[in-house]
Amino acid sequence: MNEKLLQQIKQLPPLPESAMQIEAVYQNPDSTFNDMVKILEKDPLLTADILKAANSPLYGFSREINAISQAVGLFGMGTVRGFALASIVKKSFSLDLSSYNISNAQYAELSKKQHALVTSWYIRKDPKLLGILSPAAFLVEIGKVLISQYLIQEKMQEEFQNTLAELQDVEAAEVKVIGVHAPEVSATVFTHWKFEEKLIETIRYCVNPENAPETIKKAAQSLHVARTAVPISGVMTEASIAAAKALVDQYGLDMDSFDKAIENVLS
Repeated sequence: MNEKLLQQIKQLPPLPESAMQIEAVYQNPDSTFNDMVKILEKDPLLTADILKAANSPLYGFSREINAISQAVGLFGMGTVRGFALASIVKKSFSLDLSSYNISNAQYAELSKKQHALVTSWYIRKDPKLLGILSPAAFLVEIGKVLISQYLIQEKMQEEFQNTLAELQDVEAAEVKVIGVHAPEVSATVFTHWKFEEKLIETIRYCVNPENAPETIKKAAQSLHVARTAVPISGVMTEASIAAAKALVDQYGLDMDSFDKAIENVLS
C-alpha cells in the first residue's frame, strides 16, 4: 500500500471505549440480548443515532422503534452492532468525498442503502451471516474517505477524476492512481483497530470474492452483490440491479430473497 496512506491509517486515534465494549459483548458466546442493550443504553448519543438509523423507511417497519431493546429485538444483535459501529467509526473521520465527485449526503445514502439491502436479504434467511454483513456493508466504503483525503493533500484530485471518467470503474481508477482500492484501505483500517478477522476479510475480498477463504466466501460474495446494486452515487438503476442479479446467479445465492430485498429498498 502507498506509504503515505498507510501512515495516515497508523495515525488514526483509537476507537472509543464504547466500540470495544460492543465488540466484546458481541464476540462473547455467553452474552445475552440484555447485555448488548445495557452497553448501548450507557451512551445516549449513540442510542439516538441507532434509533434514527433503525427508523429509516429503507427497512420498512410500519411502527416507530423508540427503544434500544426494541431495535435489538427486531434487527438482532448483529445488525444493531452494525448500526453502532457505523455511527462510532464515521465520527472518527472528517468527511470530504469531493475527490469522487459525490457529496457527504450521497456517501451516507450509499452506505445506508447497501446496509438496508443486505439486511432485507438476510435478516430472516441467515441472521448469523448478517452479523458479519451488517457492519461490513456500513463500513466497507470508509476507505474512500481516506483515499479522498490523500488525493486532496497530494493535489491529485484532478488526475483521479480524469482517470475515473476514462475507466468508468471506481476500483480500477483507485488502483491505477494510488495502487490500492477502497475496500483494501478499509480492511487495513479495521486491522489497525483490531476488529474481528471475519469482518476484515469480508471487506478485503468483496472486490474479488473468488479469492476469499471458504469461511467468508458467501459474505464477500453478498457484499460484492450489494456494492454492485448500489453504486457510488447511491442511486440504484436498472443496469446496476441487473448486474447485481447476474452476480447472484453466478454465485448461486438466493435470488427470490434478493428480489424481495430490492423491492423493499426501492419501495
